[in-house]
Amino acid sequence: MASALIPAEKIENKIYFIRGKKVMIDTDLAELYDVETRVLNQAVKRNKKRFPKDFMFQLTKSERDEVITICDNLKKLKFYPTLPHVFTEQGVSMLSSVLNSERAIMVNIQIMRTFTKLREMIESHKDLRKKIEEMESKYDKQFQVVFDAIKQLVEEPIKPKKKIGFQV
Repeated sequence: MASALIPAEKIENKIYFIRGKKVMIDTDLAELYDVETRVLNQAVKRNKKRFPKDFMFQLTKSERDEVITICDNLKKLKFYPTLPHVFTEQGVSMLSSVLNSERAIMVNIQIMRTFTKLREMIESHKDLRKKIEEMESKYDKQFQVVFDAIKQLVEEPIKPKKKIGFQV
């Protein structure tokens, strides 16, 4: 069964926010698919037309260095001879067509479910905020302190100039 293959949390921890997109790094995907990173990238190069820039892109040196600085689990990228490729949700989906193994199919299904779950969590966060604002407009000032406290809890943090990593 696909759900027993890899825990969802392990996949969630491998989704980063780079250039305004949720992405996964080639080394992490290779680990999940149980192939060498070199093999994954070779399959992508052989099928370059399937991976336009909105599906996959290569990090710049400064982006790689920033990712390494922020994410301790990516220190290994520091010693890689090439800059890593990252894949958006659509790029990860396309990987299943170029990595045609049973494991690749099962892992891909799990990754797609995780992306969907994260999208739903973000959407529910927005809905909750809207409901709080509606309630706030209905009730008088005696509940203002409560509403302010709740808003602080659900407010999105101030976004830095460049975000790396995934925030819910």
